[in-house]
Amino acid sequence: MGNARLNRWSCCLVSLLLLAPLMFGSGRCAAETNDAPTPIPEIQAAIRSRLENHGDGDTVGCQGEILCGTQLLPTAYDKRDDLPLWVDDGCSVERATHLFDLIGKATEDGLNPADYHHHAIQHLLAAICERRTTGIAVPPAWWADLDLILTDAFLLYGSHLSTGRVNPETLGTDWKIHPGSVDLMAVLDSATAPDGNIETAMDALRPPYDGYHSLRRALARLRVLAPANGWPTVAGDKTLRPGDRAAAVTALRHRLTESGELNPARPVTDTAFFDSQLAAAVKRFQRRHGLEPDGIVGRKTVGMLNVSVEQRIRQVALNLERWRWRPRDLGNRYVMINTADFRLDAVEDGQVVVTMRVVVGRPARRSPVFSARISYLVVNPYWNVPTTIAVEDILPELRKDISYLSRHNIRVFENWQSGAREVDPATVDWRAYHANRFPFRLRQDPGTHNALGRIKFMFPNPFAIYLHDTPHRSLFRRAQRDFSSGCIRVEAPMALAHFVLAENPTWTDDKLAELIDSGETRTIRLRHPVPVHLVYMTAWTDETGSLQFRSDIYQRDRDLQKAFDRHHPKRSPGLAFMPDTPDGQTRDWKNKFDGN
Repeated sequence: MGNARLNRWSCCLVSLLLLAPLMFGSGRCAAETNDAPTPIPEIQAAIRSRLENHGDGDTVGCQGEILCGTQLLPTAYDKRDDLPLWVDDGCSVERATHLFDLIGKATEDGLNPADYHHHAIQHLLAAICERRTTGIAVPPAWWADLDLILTDAFLLYGSHLSTGRVNPETLGTDWKIHPGSVDLMAVLDSATAPDGNIETAMDALRPPYDGYHSLRRALARLRVLAPANGWPTVAGDKTLRPGDRAAAVTALRHRLTESGELNPARPVTDTAFFDSQLAAAVKRFQRRHGLEPDGIVGRKTVGMLNVSVEQRIRQVALNLERWRWRPRDLGNRYVMINTADFRLDAVEDGQVVVTMRVVVGRPARRSPVFSARISYLVVNPYWNVPTTIAVEDILPELRKDISYLSRHNIRVFENWQSGAREVDPATVDWRAYHANRFPFRLRQDPGTHNALGRIKFMFPNPFAIYLHDTPHRSLFRRAQRDFSSGCIRVEAPMALAHFVLAENPTWTDDKLAELIDSGETRTIRLRHPVPVHLVYMTAWTDETGSLQFRSDIYQRDRDLQKAFDRHHPKRSPGLAFMPDTPDGQTRDWKNKFDGN
């Protein structure tokens, strides 16, 4: 076996078999058919031939499908001396059909069975069945191809279930996620062992989070609505308020009944009247979609109401993918920030013990997605103004009024080096400086008006992002809170400090408050750094199992959907030896195996 074929996971596809169009007759693919099982050594030799006859960089091909496991396929079979994994001594297809069934359920995880050779496996199994029911021997090469393509499908499907179908770091420079690795070969060993359970092995590859499985169940519920034409639309030409009577209120009532906010069992004599029960249902809907829960159906609420079931299904599928990107071990104590929900949760032993609102980066300065560890706090911090903010936000202001700096307690230093000389801003011709020429460091002194407030929480990362207090408290009352320059402003810094300092008993709440009041700038290092995870989830289920949706403020759903759409199962042009079954000739071939 060449080493080069073990060096990458490359998608490749060649078809190898020429099968006549499938004509199904009576009979069963059962043990009593006239064909004799193909000797396992012949299948073994065919598998070995397939794997050995492709050179470095060439492909292993089966049934017109591009096999993606060029790296792992040889490894999977080397350790078994090229014996088949899915076909036993009696050439039973029971395990093959079981895996086929599981691949067909990939939609339950928001994935596409076509990505895992589902159509080709179906055709090959049907062709084998046709041979066996007519008593014609199945060529060893057919069995070899079936085994190889099933193994490739298992590995690719397993890879997507465990770490995601799309590499998040290809979506933009503000994604730095490392889901970790899963030993796919060990899982394959477990699934194909004589006493192995394929379904159990596959399920173990899914993210080990209740949130993933709950969202998966929510996807199934949404799909029940889709064939019934989803839910009705609500006219948006007029704002609807409690006390109104209009035809649009009837549609609103129907819409909220379909999605579960309004109890259909309660009798209503006037469906066009906007009563208090309907107002309560509107508020439930608004809270579930991150809107101001005022009970008034205005433009934003109508927009959310009229998002189709199909769009919500796609949104849930995208967020299942984001679950698959998460590290398998989040930590026993950690901080989770969902920037799409403008919310921070501090979690201990699987329970949320502190929750608060946050302000995140505006769309032009998006807060990134990554994991790090809070390692220290700074009390009464200075704010060294990032150059981008200095040039884009502050420079235009001080060009108009030099007193802007003194009014905001901002001092000017000649450069960013340690010990740099302070500069009198009145001596600088600020009109001569711009984005490509700005050597100065602007620093805001600690105090009640400091942009970082009284505490900042530091976790070294490539984006220079951190959490911090803020003097601008009114922004936390907004439903949509994307106003910062990328860093995260926290609503309750003292509560967060209490959580991260829990294992530093010398720092009581009183002692921390005393230090803040003193005005002294001080760094407090944590004995045990606390993991912090910045995520972007626009759909999830809450603690009650209720499905939550949020607006795609950074257009990341759009970008991920484009990445999904760019991938299509590849086929080998001109080399597809097995034609599709003519219309009307496809039957439920699985029934023909009669459990064999």
